[in-house]
Amino acid sequence: MSGSGSLAVGSISWVDLTVAHAPGVRDFYAAVTGWKPAEVSMGEYSDFCMNEPESGKSVAGLCHARGVNTDLPAQWLVDIVVADLDASLAECVARGGAVVAGPKMMALGPALVTPSYGIPRSRSRVCTSRLS
Repeated sequence: MSGSGSLAVGSISWVDLTVAHAPGVRDFYAAVTGWKPAEVSMGEYSDFCMNEPESGKSVAGLCHARGVNTDLPAQWLVDIVVADLDASLAECVARGGAVVAGPKMMALGPALVTPSYGIPRSRSRVCTSRLS
């Protein structure tokens, strides 16, 4: 990431997994991958950043299927940075894809999209390059 607060168009800016039982999944990935979890307060509960064990760098999120995440599928989702969210969502639909959810977070994204190529459960999120 550059110091300007933006990410390169086309880059993957984040990955996360939203599930009903986030603590159990957190413990699974911590044991299997060595990731070190850190709680992220969501008010009445906590989601988790999963961090590299040596550097402490956050590499993924594990979220409860609650609040704004209720409608997300229980699968790893990647956030892909786009230059113009509205144009990208229009292009998705024009090419036979679907905007499954969103955009969320003050119209910056992410919006959940799926391609038209019959890839079972293939979904990704697109968001603008500006960080909120």
